[in-house]
Amino acid sequence: MEYRNFINGKWVGARSGEKFENRNPADWDELVGVFPKSGAAEVDEAVEAAEQAFRKWRLVPAPKRAEIIYRAGELLRKHKEEIARDMTREMGKVIQETRGDTQEGIDTAYYAAGEGRRMFGETTPAELPDKFAMSVRQPIGVCGIISPWNFPMAIPTWKIFPALVCGNTVVFKPASDTPLTAVKLVEVLAEAGLPAGVINLVHGTGSGVGTPIVQHPKVRLVSFTGSSYAGKQIAEFGGRTLKRVSLELGGKNAQIVMDDGDIDLAVEGALWGAFGTTGQRCTATSRIILHEKIRERFLAAFVERVKKLRLGNGLDPNVDVGPLVNKGQKEQIHSYVEIGLKEGAKLLAGGKPCEHGECKKGWFYEPTVFGEVGQNMRIAQEEIFGPVVSVITARDLDDAISILNNSSYGLSSSIYTNDVRRALVAIRDIEAGITYINGPTIGAEVHLPFGGVKDTGNGHRESGTAVLDVFTEWKSVYIDYSGKLQKAQIDNVRIE
Repeated sequence: MEYRNFINGKWVGARSGEKFENRNPADWDELVGVFPKSGAAEVDEAVEAAEQAFRKWRLVPAPKRAEIIYRAGELLRKHKEEIARDMTREMGKVIQETRGDTQEGIDTAYYAAGEGRRMFGETTPAELPDKFAMSVRQPIGVCGIISPWNFPMAIPTWKIFPALVCGNTVVFKPASDTPLTAVKLVEVLAEAGLPAGVINLVHGTGSGVGTPIVQHPKVRLVSFTGSSYAGKQIAEFGGRTLKRVSLELGGKNAQIVMDDGDIDLAVEGALWGAFGTTGQRCTATSRIILHEKIRERFLAAFVERVKKLRLGNGLDPNVDVGPLVNKGQKEQIHSYVEIGLKEGAKLLAGGKPCEHGECKKGWFYEPTVFGEVGQNMRIAQEEIFGPVVSVITARDLDDAISILNNSSYGLSSSIYTNDVRRALVAIRDIEAGITYINGPTIGAEVHLPFGGVKDTGNGHRESGTAVLDVFTEWKSVYIDYSGKLQKAQIDNVRIE
């Protein structure tokens, strides 16, 4: 089937007539769809439509804007299974996970809709008599939304739903590996009743569409999720033009397992954290830091379970791990495995592509475990974004936290311990935006802030009420009803 862009309320192709194919990474023979390969001309049209629509959309009362987002959530719930199956076909992760990805969009819709009747500012006493002071939130304008392929429903909704509830309009560029899920989302928003121009969808490459969005002078805000390298380039441009930029970037997340922790539970958590979404999560468990006293016991159980994981088409409910998203991702994963071997790490499981049986037509890679990893090895420092986990040994809690913090990233973290003191020390001392106690490094919920420190982002957060600070400007309001000129900080009121 052939799909199009959505600009100013209409489905349209690219002016050039160029197109690109979207294929199933579990079965490269299956063509999922054909999409327009757009460029700067389509971005210009979309931005112009969004700018015109903003003039009216910003004046729609926030509770009414929110009602549309709530209806979108209801439609996502209605079409959840259809969306999940299409998502598995285009990006590979197992059907249980794509159902969860879609559910996160539903949850975000309901949560964002609730903010339409809150979106609180502050009232505060003024320092002068007969004067009132308050602050209110106001929309920013046209927002450029650039989202990745690993969570093609959840992450766009994290951005788009609060942006719209806050009164902004959107130009949306999805990843070219997952354009169909983006179409489904925009179809839902259109059916829910968004006016023409409020949401605009432009398909294409990062250089062809993403760069023109970032550099467009009428795009007031860019929200980007992707690599730290690309994020730094966007931040550099945003700094030169004073464009607001919100970045959610890479991670090199670690799970600590202490000697007093529940080992069986920690093994379950590590399996899910390391190999859920085939390791293609910014929050994936890429490092496991084991207390030396339980190292052998944990590894014996963990490696045994890893070797039993079943690879295959994610639509098969018996499959544990789906394919990587494309050939380039598969090649990158294998290059890191070769780097780990050259660095002297010990291969305990996996370590090669899977190209037989159910895997022969797709981009599959065996779940891979490295032992005897030094904390400064490249495989322990660089984001691999695949089913590869490095196991590092620690002497005690302080050593484990030091190893965890020895990273340029700081997104998610985890510790398994039954000692409340150790748990609280970890919460205090771990350098990360998220810390789980007795849970894996994945599993964020939509009503808490999501994001990280260091190279993981630029300080903004998605989800929760924190996202409102991304998509609104603060305005302070002073109302003087004294009937005379009063000079703040000068006309001090003297108390007799």
